[in-house]
Amino acid sequence: MASNKSFNQHVLSLASNLKPYAINLTKNSDEANDLLQETMFRAFANRDKFKQGTNLKAWLFTIMRNIFINKYRKKSKRKTIVDTTENLYYINSAQSTIRNRAESNFVMKDVLYAIQNLNDDYRVPFMMYYKGFKYQEIATDLGLPLGTVKSRIFFARKVLKKELIVYKDLK
Repeated sequence: MASNKSFNQHVLSLASNLKPYAINLTKNSDEANDLLQETMFRAFANRDKFKQGTNLKAWLFTIMRNIFINKYRKKSKRKTIVDTTENLYYINSAQSTIRNRAESNFVMKDVLYAIQNLNDDYRVPFMMYYKGFKYQEIATDLGLPLGTVKSRIFFARKVLKKELIVYKDLK
């Protein structure tokens, strides 16, 4: 690689080899594209550090891996909570707090009540679908056309969604 132009062309020709590695590291296409772009930028910016006769492909993979590791470390440090309260109140508060799941009992009662109030024509196919039956199995078991089963399940969901709208933003 005698010139900058040939170095640049060689780096660009290896980009297609780097993309799968970037996806493997990030598990996200957009982040992989960002990682690839950052790797290309660093390779061009540091071309003077590349030694003639060295494996360029391995050099690029190393740059990419190091960028990924450094970003990961920065993210993990950002998520660290520093408690500046007296007696470390926030850090120690989780140890003495017990979460009460009473609200989930109320939600479940409301859901079951809403399902029980469905007309049998809608409730039976809906519950079969909920239990894991396929549309065709439900249609065969109930002796109904496939389209009827699908529409009844759709309308059951619609009614339940309307009945349980109070829980829309509950996480």
